[in-house]
Amino acid sequence: MQDRAKATRDAILAGAASVFEEMGYGRASLSQVAERAGVTKGALYFHFPSKEDLARAVIAEQHGYITADNAAVLQLDLPPLESMIVLCRRFAWHLLQEPIVRAGTRLTLEASLFLQDVRQPYDDWVDIMARLAVAAQNDGQIRKEVDAPAFGRLVVSALVGVQITSAVLTARADLLQRVEQMWALMLPGVVSASLAERAGELARFSPDGDQSLPASQG
Repeated sequence: MQDRAKATRDAILAGAASVFEEMGYGRASLSQVAERAGVTKGALYFHFPSKEDLARAVIAEQHGYITADNAAVLQLDLPPLESMIVLCRRFAWHLLQEPIVRAGTRLTLEASLFLQDVRQPYDDWVDIMARLAVAAQNDGQIRKEVDAPAFGRLVVSALVGVQITSAVLTARADLLQRVEQMWALMLPGVVSASLAERAGELARFSPDGDQSLPASQG
């Protein structure tokens, strides 16, 4: 029964991700989610009594997915600046590949409609990037005069803005290119003199050598 309940819950979350991504929170309905998930309304209400509960669950699922993936990147023990670049590229790639990531990201921007506090995913991103920026500075990758934590916060803000702009203008068709361009523009202003000539190469860094696709999820 536990396995069946988990399978039903997973199906509901997948259906909800599809509907929320396509319709947004305001226009989505639980009937649409039940139909998309292939479950009865009774099964849906058993797991998620309201649309608000379901939206919160999708955000939590998206956050958990990205948190686990971020942890896998950090376990690669890359230099800190390269880790920052890979984290951004992987998030962009997952936006292209995973409906739950797209839906959760959209819902964080619509959270005022269902009174959800969505600070945690952003706080976690800022914390990771700020810590990596400080580590990069300590390793001599980022110049000493740079405010490293502020740079980490800027990276998160830039990434959010880039993905929103890409979604609006090209349905994210150019997202990976825009993230690479974001780094190409930012790196010359912060990297140490020893890395200045490699700024363009760093902007395209991928741990598996494939410049179009981040390393697979660990």
